Amino acid sequence: MKTIKLLGVFAFIALVGFTSCQSEENEQIGINPNAITPTSELARKIKRTGMNDGAKDDFLDRNSCAELIFPIVATVNGLEITINNEADYELAVEIMDEFNDDDDTVAFNFPITVKLSDYSEIVISSQEEFEDLNQECDNASDDMESAISCAKVDFPISILTYDVNLEQTGTVVVESEQQLYGFVDDLEDSDKLFSIKYPITVTLSNGTSVQINDDSEFEDALEECTAYEAEEELAEEKAEEVEGIVSKATFIVESFVTGGVNIAEDFAEYTIEFTNEEKLIARNTVNTALENIEGEYDVDSDTRVLLELDFTNETVFSVLNNEWVVTAYTSSLLTLQSKTDSSIILELKRL
Repeated sequence: MKTIKLLGVFAFIALVGFTSCQSEENEQIGINPNAITPTSELARKIKRTGMNDGAKDDFLDRNSCAELIFPIVATVNGLEITINNEADYELAVEIMDEFNDDDDTVAFNFPITVKLSDYSEIVISSQEEFEDLNQECDNASDDMESAISCAKVDFPISILTYDVNLEQTGTVVVESEQQLYGFVDDLEDSDKLFSIKYPITVTLSNGTSVQINDDSEFEDALEECTAYEAEEELAEEKAEEVEGIVSKATFIVESFVTGGVNIAEDFAEYTIEFTNEEKLIARNTVNTALENIEGEYDVDSDTRVLLELDFTNETVFSVLNNEWVVTAYTSSLLTLQSKTDSSIILELKRL
């Protein structure tokens, strides 16, 4: 599990063709006292939902404020590959996933072209420039200026524009994230205000779609999904720590409570080795003539750290086959809880 989001920091440029990609009507409808100012907190969040999200290639460039533009030539863990499209990402993933206890390295053949959060494209000519970009991306994330990617607006939507007297001046039909970003960005240097014509539909990162009926609901949805996203990122970091603890380490079953009974004694003669190739090997240390019991494991996360164990069926270890929630961990002890039955608790002690 090696995945590692954000705002481009180089000078923003005007979005070419934005005006031609939207329709506008100058139909006077009336006064709206709740029109949004383009520099308000809500406007800033709406703008962030329209930013270009470069997260899909984060495992390569370690930032999501920039999207790599194909083709890309890079040396991944010492092997040079050419990536011509998203399907070629699998080439890099396979190299990175070969072992789970190594430090993956990616070196780009510069120059490379990247698309920033404001949809402008720039050329990065050196590793120094690339590191500067990543630092600016980190700063943007810390300042809450990164792209909001956990809530996707279902387009098209209509936005009403107003003058300083809160009288409507027009209606704009926005058909994409780029248009939404450009619309709010263009208004920031004007005295115009705007409002979204509700209801709209927003699809969240968990795949559910919700109907948004007013500004308050929209802001609440954005706050909730960004908080959830932060939990996901923290869990991902913890999962990497857990993976580092178990990889190439040997454990014993310290405790296994199921049905209210601790049956750890059933495993007292065995050790469990976690290889760096996500394999499990259970060895009987009393009767070494017995054949080893093999299996596989996987460390993953949602908002929790998850450890999946899958031993060969019809063995004493089959009862441990489960997707476990890692409820606590140290360098020497893992406490696991069944994802489907919280009364089943497994503790693994590192030797």
